Amino acid sequence: MILKRKITPYIYIFFFTILFIFSACKNTKNTGNNKKSASIQSHQQELQSLLDSQTFNGKQKYSLIKQIADTLRDEKDYQGLILFLTDWVDNNPDDMYNSYWLLMTADAYLAQGAEPVAEYYFDRILQQCPDLLIKGNSAHFICLQKLIQISKTPSHRIKYFNELISRFPQNVNTTELYLRLALEYQNDSQWSQALKTYSLFLEQPDATTIQIAGEPDAYKNARHLVDFNNSSKDWTFESLSALEEAVKKAIRNYDWRALDRYKAKVNFFSMSWKQDENDANSQEEFSMYSWMRGKRIRYNDALDEASNPNEAYLRTWGWNSYVPVWYLYFRKVDFPLDPDIHGNWEWAGIYLGNKL
Repeated sequence: MILKRKITPYIYIFFFTILFIFSACKNTKNTGNNKKSASIQSHQQELQSLLDSQTFNGKQKYSLIKQIADTLRDEKDYQGLILFLTDWVDNNPDDMYNSYWLLMTADAYLAQGAEPVAEYYFDRILQQCPDLLIKGNSAHFICLQKLIQISKTPSHRIKYFNELISRFPQNVNTTELYLRLALEYQNDSQWSQALKTYSLFLEQPDATTIQIAGEPDAYKNARHLVDFNNSSKDWTFESLSALEEAVKKAIRNYDWRALDRYKAKVNFFSMSWKQDENDANSQEEFSMYSWMRGKRIRYNDALDEASNPNEAYLRTWGWNSYVPVWYLYFRKVDFPLDPDIHGNWEWAGIYLGNKL
């Protein structure tokens, strides 16, 4: 049998009391927030009245404007902040602090995810406002850094990188910026400028050792591109099949002179699979003559299964008793500056030993 407990009136009183307290606390909290909001609004109106009174000098006006702007920013009233600051700048074009007000405006747009509008204001500061030190930092330098981060247009980024290098070389790593500028020229298909800038990058004393985020092979790629541009490029073949057949024929005929002609004249390497292509001893010049004389060299009929549309490997063996297996490495040429060469194939190197 289930016993039913009689609910006394005291239980109802208890629940009503709890609900009343909860409701009172909630109303008190809302009332507190409303009072705080009203207090802030009243303070803002007082500051605005002082600002409108036209009785203050430049530094005093700066202090009033900053108080109003800081309060709006702290309250995350970004629209109010933007309207206030842009209205002030438009009505006071000679204010020496306009760089700062527009910088706050741009940051307000960034806080709302409106990067294209923020880019407009950062660029406007560079074009229309004199530079200004903000806590010891140049406003123009801050703008250029922000613009490089948010701009999506290569031509714009090229302008910003060039300005950073020319105006603030002491504040930046010029070696890294030359590399990034060259990449932007490349992305914008300005190949002549890209090559000039890659050359400037290679001339920097730390170019071989610098670590650049997102560009682990920066030096190797730049070196290859510049050297390739300055070479004859007469060793390339129009297709992979033409290169493969020519190399196989030369091996069959023990024609070391032909193999020497087919080897790339820029950055040709000979190394183990573990070595780096930039190692000093991986790019020593040598002739195929000494490796073919008295040997019986053979090759696989088909290219290695690891081959892809841009790279190919041909397994060969019989070169010597120590490391008999050599993989001949073929690579598609990436050089849009010369349409007659771009997309051709080259014999770019040799991997010694069996694949790891």
